[in-house]
Amino acid sequence: MTTDQTPEKKRHGFVRRIYDWVLHWADTPWAVPALFLISFAESSFFPIPPDVLLIALCVGDRAKSWSFALWCSIASVLGGLAGYGIGMFFWDAVDQWFLGTVFSQEQFDNVRNLYAEHDFWIVFIAAFTPIPYKVITITAGVCGINLPMFLLASVIGRSARFFLVAGLIRRFGPPIREFLETRFELVTIAGTVLLVGGFVAARYMF
Repeated sequence: MTTDQTPEKKRHGFVRRIYDWVLHWADTPWAVPALFLISFAESSFFPIPPDVLLIALCVGDRAKSWSFALWCSIASVLGGLAGYGIGMFFWDAVDQWFLGTVFSQEQFDNVRNLYAEHDFWIVFIAAFTPIPYKVITITAGVCGINLPMFLLASVIGRSARFFLVAGLIRRFGPPIREFLETRFELVTIAGTVLLVGGFVAARYMF
């Protein structure tokens, strides 16, 4: 009887272990520093989004939900700056590791092409939705897009995402947790489609 696993199964098992590791910090005195570091790292290379720990912390102490969201937002934007710096200054040295490990060549090429016309919206959408933010931050540095614009889009998108999570838990409590963990990504996508559609409509009308 063989115990060999396919590479895909091994990968899912590895990600699940990281997920559980992230979640365990919620029950430790180091929960907030862990949230800060995970939020920072996720913006350039870490595979698990900080929402996992943010949700657990907000459910555990609803009164501090805004504080948790603030730390998460600050760290994520700073991590986005780090990703931008990696792309701008160190890409030639690290591209072989990132391509195929953190994201694919196809993802990288698609984002690079989109930046030519929609730089602000690409950053905002990735910051707010399930699109891997790390791909966007690093590619932004490689393409050398406008840094103040990158920061503005990141601050708006990341803050909107994390404060929305915190606000829902603060308002509805633990019962909203399952919804956030299973359907929140669809809500962010739908919200983004409506927002962008509204701007496009306004542009053509006025």
